[in-house]
Amino acid sequence: MERYETIEGIKILRHRISKEASSIPGFLLEYTTALLGEMRCAIKAWRDGGFDVIHICNPPDLLFLVALPFKLLAGIRIIFDAHDLWPEMFEAKFRKRGLFYWMVRLAERCTLATADAIICTNASVQDHIATRSNRSKDTFFVVRTSPTKIDTRFPAREALRRGKKHLVAYIGVMGNLDGVDYLLRAAHHIVTDLGRADIHFLLMGNGPEYTRMVELRDFLGLTETVEMPGRVSDDQLSSALQTMDLGITCDPINEYNDCCTMNKTLEYMAFSKPQVMFATREGKVSAGDSALYVHQNSAKALAAGILELLDDPLRREIMGRVGRARLESELSWENSAMQLLRAYKHATTKR
Repeated sequence: MERYETIEGIKILRHRISKEASSIPGFLLEYTTALLGEMRCAIKAWRDGGFDVIHICNPPDLLFLVALPFKLLAGIRIIFDAHDLWPEMFEAKFRKRGLFYWMVRLAERCTLATADAIICTNASVQDHIATRSNRSKDTFFVVRTSPTKIDTRFPAREALRRGKKHLVAYIGVMGNLDGVDYLLRAAHHIVTDLGRADIHFLLMGNGPEYTRMVELRDFLGLTETVEMPGRVSDDQLSSALQTMDLGITCDPINEYNDCCTMNKTLEYMAFSKPQVMFATREGKVSAGDSALYVHQNSAKALAAGILELLDDPLRREIMGRVGRARLESELSWENSAMQLLRAYKHATTKR
């Protein structure tokens, strides 16, 4: 991939980074290399013509370190795009607080204090951040993610079913907060304990836990039943979404996931596919009546939900239509685009 290029009139500057981390020392290395690379890119962009706004995101809440010198020295405005609650993510990932946790909280406070406008992916994220800052309400804007360019006319590929009646799919990152282990154990219960031989599972995506999840699949004896191709192309993804009968959102219920809007949830809805998910708060806000909700972090309960929907094709069809309609109305990108423009206007208006 090119370090520098222009796409549709937009200049793209990229930097190298260490491999994805799974431990605190690894995160320190990853974040340090990222910050140095981003600072070099920002300096290059400034020399090549300058800019009026720096739009930073998280996790982690460290990019204020790149943006702050430009704000102090040149009056550049900063928009903070809160993709995740980094303190909650840190606590869920490492299952403890301690010194590093409070450093994370300090970084969040510095980021919020630096920003001229704050964008949040949903109301839950906004509520959490607002309670930890003294910023006025008019500083916050909810800009939800929503797929806009997925080609839902892409043809299905029945070969993906591998000769089975049903295809159950997962798309997304495979990290230690994504619950892929619940899905694998649910598949084991369905195939081994309940003897269902009419279902093929397709788990697409990569991440720090991918290798361990493949090992778990093999340990459970699911090599022929659960396909895990890793990261796939856009065309392969669209074919799978078109072909599958049911999508899975297996992010377990916890304080962090409760506040996350999962892209896979919206992508299933874009293809009019029903889904089974653990009943996270924002998951329910996004999916509405297009999902069957599992109210406990349990592989067997997840398996029961999967079978309940697979054995009810009419219900699946209705739920799929509901999800698509919801994505085109309440959750449409057009609604969020207006909020994004308001955020930029707020940030760039002199006060």
